[in-house]
Amino acid sequence: MREFDWRRGWLRRARRVPSPNFGPRPAATQVDLVVLHSISLPPGEYGGSAIERLFANELDWSAHPYFETIRGMTVSAHFLIRRDGELVQFVSCDDRAWHAGASHWKGRDDCNDFSVGIELEGLEGEAFDDAQYPALAGLLGSLALRYPIAAVAGHEHVAPGRKNDPGAGFEWSRLRRLAPSAKLAFAA
Repeated sequence: MREFDWRRGWLRRARRVPSPNFGPRPAATQVDLVVLHSISLPPGEYGGSAIERLFANELDWSAHPYFETIRGMTVSAHFLIRRDGELVQFVSCDDRAWHAGASHWKGRDDCNDFSVGIELEGLEGEAFDDAQYPALAGLLGSLALRYPIAAVAGHEHVAPGRKNDPGAGFEWSRLRRLAPSAKLAFAA
């Protein structure tokens, strides 16, 4: 994992599915936080293209009753790690993805400004697949080589009371063991 693995904030080994849901980061912003999320669409169902279609604003709202409850949502993340460990990128890490919403970390509001958002295909409270942990650890290593990443937090840590993901099924201790950099601080 070296600097040439990146091109304008895009990780070369990730499958690219560009999202229109992003904007510029504030000037002179240091990207030093990773926020972990969990997502499945519809909830509890894995595989398929619904997550990618949601982030690309191409979801057929009538395809499932649950989709009507999120109709019109314009969100994104920088990355998605599928159950099998496949890595998908939606937004350049040089840009601001729309993943954390109202959030706060270490005295700073609006975590979207200074974080990279990583979605794990999964459901709050349920276990994540084995392949997702080494994929996440490798991604964190690549991010730490490119950006001054200092901490990894869950959505539950930056938006407590509002969000609960990735949730109790996520093994923070397992990620700590696999993470390539002792410099990273983990929220849990």
